[in-house]
Amino acid sequence: MTKYFGTDGVRGEVGKSPVTPSEILHLGWAAGRVLGARHARGRVLIGKDTRISGYLLESALEAGLSAAGVDIALTGPLPTPGIAYLTRQTGACGGIVISASHNPYHDNGIKFFSAEGRKLDDATEAAIESLMNEELATVAPEALGKAERLIDAVPRYAEHCRNTIPPGLRLEGLKIALDCANGAAYQVAPLVLRELGAEVVTTGVEPDGFNINRDSGSTVPGAVSRLVCRTGADIGIAFDGDADRVILVDANGDLVDGDGILYLLSQERQTHESSSGVVGTQMTNLGVEIACVQSGIPFVRANVGDRYVLEELLARDWTLGGEPSGHILCLERSTTGDGLVAALAVLEVMVGTQRKLSELVAGLTIFPQQMINVRIGQDLSPGILQNEQVQRVVRECERELADKGRVVLRPSGTEPVIRVMVEGSCEDAVGRMTSKIASTVEKVGSGNRP
Repeated sequence: MTKYFGTDGVRGEVGKSPVTPSEILHLGWAAGRVLGARHARGRVLIGKDTRISGYLLESALEAGLSAAGVDIALTGPLPTPGIAYLTRQTGACGGIVISASHNPYHDNGIKFFSAEGRKLDDATEAAIESLMNEELATVAPEALGKAERLIDAVPRYAEHCRNTIPPGLRLEGLKIALDCANGAAYQVAPLVLRELGAEVVTTGVEPDGFNINRDSGSTVPGAVSRLVCRTGADIGIAFDGDADRVILVDANGDLVDGDGILYLLSQERQTHESSSGVVGTQMTNLGVEIACVQSGIPFVRANVGDRYVLEELLARDWTLGGEPSGHILCLERSTTGDGLVAALAVLEVMVGTQRKLSELVAGLTIFPQQMINVRIGQDLSPGILQNEQVQRVVRECERELADKGRVVLRPSGTEPVIRVMVEGSCEDAVGRMTSKIASTVEKVGSGNRP
């Protein structure tokens, strides 16, 4: 763990370290020094979601980048993957997104993209982090960075999204219930779907700076499910605050999460081409893996986090991967997880096959899965995972599950908890084993506290 960077950039409660104006100003300067060093006169794009604190942090980043001698282009509210796309498309030396994703409004964070539109690698993050310990030194006045508004950011990203599906494909006849979580997709997602001919009914498209993710979006799919049932929509689409995640709902109001989307897209590809393979994570349901194996599709698991899914895809030269939370990567369409692009890929399958969403995921068997978060001291994580008592109870449960289940223990990358997950064919047994392992972890953690 570094002081500033977590599993997905820098994140925290606004006004508390590391999300304070002075630290974000310094972060902008450090990022400008590192990213700008790769270009004679670099330019960095800054986008954001709809949090009230976005104005504050945008100004701090702008000042820091200017002090480093880097020009700035401001896009205003735009999905995180939109910044990734425009960074690459405009030839910028980097992209920055001000967002805390699915968190409530009082949190915020900073995500970075390289000139290629990909999450920064560990070495680049480390280089930025190291400069946070240095005194901020402003370049000469004539070398200060300039700022401008990228006024056509929304239509340019919208065009990119439309171009990810085949030319001429239309969505006429489809009624779509859309929940934008009062977040970054509130403008562009309805625009794209309506331009493609769909009838769109919306919720979560009236951001006020405070209501992002509140009772809506991909983490509260009940909102879009109710909208589907109330309006008779064919499908529901729900994004998180920065729209890099998507969760779907079928016409019956039933949830189709990232596992269902991954299954649907992998199986559809297999019908008309040999799939190169699929990357899931430790949390991907066993049913997805079994379905891939049965269809002859190679399947591997990466660590939790879309950056690790991406690393695995690039290493294997594959294109499809994702997480249950709705991070879906289709690298032939986008360089990073993109909720709107993934939703369009599913709509493309629905139109092409003339089948309902429920029919397309009917072949996926979801194994019962339960997770308990055990709160501990941050510095205790490695010792608890290696503790003999914990390992012994894990081995006992794994023997009982045999090849029809899994046990996953992992420390959270964002809070001091151990996540205990058990998956198997029997829901009662899964619950019993999860509780047994979690209580052992909690007991060992309590005993090891100073």
